[in-house]
Amino acid sequence: MSPARLTLLITITMIAFAGNSLLCRFALSGGSVDAASFTTIRLASGAVALAALVLVRGGGGRISGNWPSAWALLGYAAGFSFAYVSLPTATGALLLFGAVQATMIGYGLFVGERPNAHQVGGIVLASGGLVVLFLPGLQAPPIVGALLMVGAGISWGIYSLRGRGRSDPSRETAGNFLRAAPLAMVISAMLLRSAHATPRGIALAIASGAVTSGLGYATWYRVLPSLRATTAATVQLSVPAIAALGAVLLLREPVTARLALSAAAVLGGVAWYTLSKRVPGATTTRVRA
Repeated sequence: MSPARLTLLITITMIAFAGNSLLCRFALSGGSVDAASFTTIRLASGAVALAALVLVRGGGGRISGNWPSAWALLGYAAGFSFAYVSLPTATGALLLFGAVQATMIGYGLFVGERPNAHQVGGIVLASGGLVVLFLPGLQAPPIVGALLMVGAGISWGIYSLRGRGRSDPSRETAGNFLRAAPLAMVISAMLLRSAHATPRGIALAIASGAVTSGLGYATWYRVLPSLRATTAATVQLSVPAIAALGAVLLLREPVTARLALSAAAVLGGVAWYTLSKRVPGATTTRVRA
């Protein structure tokens, strides 16, 4: 994949992932839908969109996927939705992608990847940007919501690592969504008494599932084979800044100098890391489930 195409696909994917936070928070904070219903509709619509994509592409074969990845996907989607009942958009995005970063970088280091000095500088700068965004002056997030979002991030990190090296990511992702959707329905059935959904809430959940989740993941898995685990983790640090900017524009969160400084540091750190040379002799990790 050419550098220009890779950069474009990464940009589209990160915007889609940030869009998930905005769509979910907008739906849940307004009471348009409950968290369990949002999760079920999101996964079901994602499964339909991905299955349609696979059908249109043709090429023979069948939808694949596996149950361990489906459970990881469910852990991410459910934790994400229930966390956003209490967490604001930017705080949730920070906790989510911080957990993803820790999971993927930790795995990369475990299997022998070693960032060079420039890459370490990029990680420090991007991480510092996140600290600037949330400290000091902001209240600590609700503990239950924070733990749920951290769990969602760990699940996403595991899910992303399991998807590396797949020969047909769209078929894999479609199969995982198809498996995860019935599991989410079980959660909805258990919480049926608190279920509610307006047309707006349903539309937002469908958009999250079919566009920013399903197609976003399909694109992400096309990109992952070209990235090392530490690179993939650091690139995702841009998502909290994008989500915070979207919250300013769409959810009317206030514009602050701290937000602008944080976004510059995060995106600058990601660019610094991504453009740095790889360590000679380092191994490229490809996880196969």
